[in-house]
Amino acid sequence: MLKIGTVYRYASDNTTYSIPIIDGLPNYFYETHVDGFNNTFSFQRGIHSIRSVTGPDGKSRCPVIIISSSPYKAGSDDTPWQDKYEPDRGYVRYYGDNKSSSTNPDKDGNHSLLTLKRVYDSGNREERLLNAVPIVFFERTTVNGRVKGNLKFHGYGIVEKAELVTQYDTKKNEYFSNYLFHFCVFSMKEDCECFDWNWIAKRCDSSLTNEETNYFAPKAWKKWVDGGKDRLHLVRRTVALFDTIKKDEQVPAKNTKEYNRLLDIYHYYDGKKHKFEYLAMEVTKKTLEKNGVACVPGWITERSGDMGIDYVLRMDIGKNALSGIKIIVLGQAKCTKPETTTNGNDIARTVARLKRGWIGAFVTTSYFSDPLQRELNEDKYPIMLINGKTIAEIVNEELFERGVDLNTYLDSLEDEYKLEKRMPEDILYAI
Repeated sequence: MLKIGTVYRYASDNTTYSIPIIDGLPNYFYETHVDGFNNTFSFQRGIHSIRSVTGPDGKSRCPVIIISSSPYKAGSDDTPWQDKYEPDRGYVRYYGDNKSSSTNPDKDGNHSLLTLKRVYDSGNREERLLNAVPIVFFERTTVNGRVKGNLKFHGYGIVEKAELVTQYDTKKNEYFSNYLFHFCVFSMKEDCECFDWNWIAKRCDSSLTNEETNYFAPKAWKKWVDGGKDRLHLVRRTVALFDTIKKDEQVPAKNTKEYNRLLDIYHYYDGKKHKFEYLAMEVTKKTLEKNGVACVPGWITERSGDMGIDYVLRMDIGKNALSGIKIIVLGQAKCTKPETTTNGNDIARTVARLKRGWIGAFVTTSYFSDPLQRELNEDKYPIMLINGKTIAEIVNEELFERGVDLNTYLDSLEDEYKLEKRMPEDILYAI
């Protein structure tokens, strides 16, 4: 049984399956062992297809595909983009295996997922029943200073969307094509929040047909097989989260690339904290765009008389002149040490300036306290809270997309956004 959020020991020098615990962690090879199957489910590449099995009816199947990524490599020459795991929201974002302009992005692991996507999208139940392959998600993580050999389980699911994207190789100074995959993570609430590896074991059993192995599948998988894409909203994993997000989810862990990036940002603005407003505007805009919202950049407000508002932009919903909506966004920026909490006093001025139909955005290099989050939730204030971890992730993505260093990027923002003294309502008429 595998459980979401549990870290498993993946010791490449000790693949024994007879020991349940290694180095204080559940043994990955113990949990995934299949009697009589000549495969330890070891993997090196990010997209790993387990060798095919032929059933008694002569039809072959891949038992499972394993997706994995290494956050500690994010931003490196080998892994220039960062994957995103949000199993509690039923979502995984993963950049494919291609890393060169000289190779076809449709090959290797990407090819396997692209081929399967046609099966996942099929409106034919038999096609899904006989040919769909489950995908399991693992993220390599650090445990007690040990970077390698630790896998966090993030659930299982299917490819929901695939898009061809352009990436940048900083080492070779060249652009290359790759695929960005969006996965739907399936619910396990009807299976006691556990993933029973026995299903995969049955898929490895050559004495069973594809259809017979479905008897052992999780309930959410069976529902999806019966209903297809129209059932995804019924089988997607969703978790009723607590009202507050803890500090360790808002600030990167120390000694990680994201944490060091956040410190570099903080030190860049040391002695010129007011210029952090330019980055805050950029991060707010990128955050909205990532959620599918169109943005119109406004301006950075002049320091004197800004009355708690550091920048203004506009959020557009819809393009039609009659049905479209233009919403004013007032932003406040605070550049502090990552360990310094942001509380209600910091955000009060932004709240006071909001008019009906407007929303606020507060961007900080640190984190938001529990009392502040509860207060905003209880009072239903329409304010976006953007923390240090989000800043670090967005900046890292921008650096590799643009192929520049941090100082060059931050310097350029002063040319992208204007410093003006205007009424917030003026943004409604900007093009």
